[in-house]
Amino acid sequence: MKEVKDGGEAVLEAFRRLGIDYIISSPGSEWPPVWEALARQKINEADGPTFINTWHESLAVSMAMGYTSATGRLQAVLLHAGVGLLQGSMAIQAAYQGELPMLVCSGESYSFGEDPNFDPGSQWIRGLSTVGGPNRYADPYVKWSGYVNSPFTLHDTVIRAAEIAQRTPQGPTFLGVPLEVMLHEWSAPEKCGPVPAPSKLHPDDGSISKLADLLCSSVDPVIFTEEGARTEEGYRNLLQLAELLSIPVVEAGTPLYSNFPKDHPLHMGFDPGPFMNRSDLFLVVGARAPWYPSRSGPSQGTVVVMNESTVKEQMAYQNLQADMYVEGDIPSTLQLLIETLQSGRSFDRTRVESRRARWEEEHNKAHEGYRAAAAASESQTPTDPVWLCAALNETMPQDTIYVEETISHRSAIMNHVSWSGPHRYFHPSTGGLGLGLGTALGIKLAKRDHPVVALMGEGAFLYNPITQAFGASLEHNLPILIVMFNNGKYAAMEKSHLSFYPEGAAATSGITHGVDIPGPNYAQLVEPFGGSGERVEEPGQLKPALEKAMAAVKDGRLALVDVVLAV
Repeated sequence: MKEVKDGGEAVLEAFRRLGIDYIISSPGSEWPPVWEALARQKINEADGPTFINTWHESLAVSMAMGYTSATGRLQAVLLHAGVGLLQGSMAIQAAYQGELPMLVCSGESYSFGEDPNFDPGSQWIRGLSTVGGPNRYADPYVKWSGYVNSPFTLHDTVIRAAEIAQRTPQGPTFLGVPLEVMLHEWSAPEKCGPVPAPSKLHPDDGSISKLADLLCSSVDPVIFTEEGARTEEGYRNLLQLAELLSIPVVEAGTPLYSNFPKDHPLHMGFDPGPFMNRSDLFLVVGARAPWYPSRSGPSQGTVVVMNESTVKEQMAYQNLQADMYVEGDIPSTLQLLIETLQSGRSFDRTRVESRRARWEEEHNKAHEGYRAAAAASESQTPTDPVWLCAALNETMPQDTIYVEETISHRSAIMNHVSWSGPHRYFHPSTGGLGLGLGTALGIKLAKRDHPVVALMGEGAFLYNPITQAFGASLEHNLPILIVMFNNGKYAAMEKSHLSFYPEGAAATSGITHGVDIPGPNYAQLVEPFGGSGERVEEPGQLKPALEKAMAAVKDGRLALVDVVLAV
């Protein structure tokens, strides 16, 4: 049988040239040309991306987010028409906020069956076509959107959309690809090699020199970071800079990654407040909003903001109070700064040594408090969230990767769960909930040799596409452990209500709305997928349950431990 290449092959060849590993999709009826090209790829044993079936659009996008967060590599997401785009829109918006590169495509027929030689199906009658096209939906939450209206531009436009996604600032791009365009015959271009990766942006020499001088003359500098360690190189360089000058590091704002070893004497926790009136130099490395509200920022000293893109156009409001910007790729910028400091810059070594001793003392004091709190919580019933964190430390392997999607228990997790090393912690970059399971599965897809543990509040868990995530875990052999911090309610909603009405009707009567979550026996939900589930109601049950669950994960099975908490 003669093979006729069409637009499906054009799309797949573009993905190959881009080095895309996975096509992650909730399949739609407008992608037969791509499915045909993938079938030919398998029959011919050709190299190319692997198809990942997810059953749900937001799961497809969040898995791509997780994979890209762990690898830095852009992936492709294929969705179903405008409605599929809407279903995945919150996850795409999260990728936009987190500056994660991603190519999202959906397709709609534009002939509506009026072509006598072609029947695309009557989808448009059922509301699957969008007046004005699906780009109207995508435009507010992607970096760029485009539309392919010719089979002759399809291949190059796919590549262009992906290249735009990977340029600074990175982010998801959207491409509308009609079925008619993909069904047209296509011939590969003569030049069809790999697409080059984007160059890293570097700051000018003057800003590096000025920052080096500021650091050398500073008496009490501090580093604030949210996502300074997107890469392993960024993690190592941030650690080297902090150690070189004994600068304390605070993971301020909402950390999205494990930015600094938590057991290091220069790690000073997650609260920037105590530094506002004592530091004279604030080096903000990869932070969108290191303090809240903005008026609570530094009252004195110099603020230097370092990032590849410092002023975030995707944020509705941002006030960094910057005195200086150092703009460039964070790992490269930190390396240049370290080299400048080491190449003849003079600084007071006695002061540096004294600074390290002082911060080490404060670090040790804080961690003594954490250990005392864990010990005091061990026998409390129902289980105290601090003891759950301590039990994780005692039972989880050293190379565990944590994905956290909680609200009320985030402070306990950040202070009490131990992780050390780059890419040992990830947090979805959005205020919306429902991305934790997909992010964890995407990270497991990228890091199959590491145990991946999703720490989730039961409220956040319920926003996720649970059945679809469990199905993807089983279908693609991605066993993860889900540990549920279950306090039976949306505690953040209750706290917000009472903060506005501390002596109001709800506070005095106990009548609340939208707070309680009766919930099922969550541990049973994994059973249809061959998983291991257990509900923990007493603190003494906790460590055995976690050990059993991790054994199931090592055996290739999904596991869920539902821990009933006191608060």
